Amino acid sequence: MSYALSTPEKVALYMRLVFIAPWQILFSVIRVLVITQIRRIPASLFLVSAILKIVLGTLSPRQIQYLSSSTRETYKLWIQKKKAAETDLGTTNVLSYDIEFLESDATLLWVGSRHVAKKIVLFFHGGGYVAPLLPGHLEWCWRTYVAAGRETDIEVAVAILEYQLCPKAKYPDQLRQAVTALSHTLSRNIHPRNVIIGGDSAGGNLAAQVLCHLVEPHPSVPELIISEPLGGAFLVSPWLSQSTKDPSFLKNSSIDMLSAKTVDKSTKELLPDGHGSLSKLAFPLDRDRVWLKRLGLVLSHMYVTVGSHEVFLDQVEVFVDEVRRVECMPSLRYDLQIKQAHDFILLEGQRNEDGECIQSMRVWMKDWLMKKI
Repeated sequence: MSYALSTPEKVALYMRLVFIAPWQILFSVIRVLVITQIRRIPASLFLVSAILKIVLGTLSPRQIQYLSSSTRETYKLWIQKKKAAETDLGTTNVLSYDIEFLESDATLLWVGSRHVAKKIVLFFHGGGYVAPLLPGHLEWCWRTYVAAGRETDIEVAVAILEYQLCPKAKYPDQLRQAVTALSHTLSRNIHPRNVIIGGDSAGGNLAAQVLCHLVEPHPSVPELIISEPLGGAFLVSPWLSQSTKDPSFLKNSSIDMLSAKTVDKSTKELLPDGHGSLSKLAFPLDRDRVWLKRLGLVLSHMYVTVGSHEVFLDQVEVFVDEVRRVECMPSLRYDLQIKQAHDFILLEGQRNEDGECIQSMRVWMKDWLMKKI
């Protein structure tokens, strides 16, 4: 649910949107146009990224949530629009407003039919743990998972976790909800090998947290023991460390939608006061990396993708190198998108297009469905 702002807060927000934000956006757009020209990369999605940079960097979580539709409202409207636009009866039959309420205040929003699906994707959306789901997340899920399944004659359904946002929720609340969602999914007589988990940015962080928890349970989150490794996991531009000192932050913060300031702000919102040593458990690269040696015991396949022009590039490459070095490792496909920045698969979804990121993810998904990996 969106936050209600007081009258003074509304006035302050109005003043910022009218008198400050336009100039910030103009400067950001001009800067991106110059840099993309220098780097010889297409400017289109970077311009969208430039606008999002100002939103994420200057507005508070309460302001962002006030201006946004809630995750559930976005889901409902997307389902309605998608059904209205489709003419194929088989497609409309798997487009229904389907919500499951779980324990720990977790909620699953289904894309595709969970009643006939043979494979399940448990999806965690990004947004720094402060922004709700966007229509682009839903379009991405539809195009890469449900559609890929239909192309291979295998029914796939996506369970999107509606987790609680900061500042109302703090770590490890989101992890507790994600584990509840995975436990519920597996309780439906779905074998772990037929389940994929994943997400983008903060959602990628949450997926990695779940994998950590399966290997080394968090002390304040119920343990979940699985009978066999999960079928797969995908991490899109994942947020894997608190550190904002990597060279890629310095190199790419002027063109990416994220910056050190934005990431530090999200970290502060996520971690509770007095969090102490437990804060390291929220970030897979900040904790003891011994857990990676047992990753293959809980996971069969992994897909990791990052843009070469984003601030998270260095930490993602460190993570990929760490996974590749362990003996008991899952099958890993690493996709470095050389013309993209942070979370461009989401921006492609926002534009309802099959861009390079969506196409690459769909190839991995189809290979997994057809057991080519």
